Amino acid sequence: MAAITIRPGLAIDEGEFELHFVRASGPGGQNVNKVATAVQLRFDVAASTLPDEVKARLRRHAGRRLTRDGVLVLDARRHRTQERNRQDAIARLVELIGRAAVRPRPRRPTKPSRAARAARLQTKRRRGQLKRVRRPASRDEA
Repeated sequence: MAAITIRPGLAIDEGEFELHFVRASGPGGQNVNKVATAVQLRFDVAASTLPDEVKARLRRHAGRRLTRDGVLVLDARRHRTQERNRQDAIARLVELIGRAAVRPRPRRPTKPSRAARAARLQTKRRRGQLKRVRRPASRDEA
């Protein structure tokens, strides 16, 4: 089996996913009823040769395309031919795994500067003063 390169140092074997051809839904006349042009790609994430951290991120990226059994299901029915839909499904799988392969940068917690805190408090004081001035005069003061 040929290997599909996701990025340098990361590849999956063509045997790791299954392609099923199904009839496409929607308009298309006689052809849509006779020819199975839509492609359903099934990729078992747990059984794949991907590194564990990529598998975990792939599960998060997959969302509702992931079954309870951990199988990623992609439907490709954009094109009129089986071959183009097959290429589209594989390209979408490669793109999804490629996004999952990118390690997110860790968030570095930051603090507002002393000047920023002082400016915030000053703005709050000004706003409170403005609201106090706008209040109707009470009877005790008159």
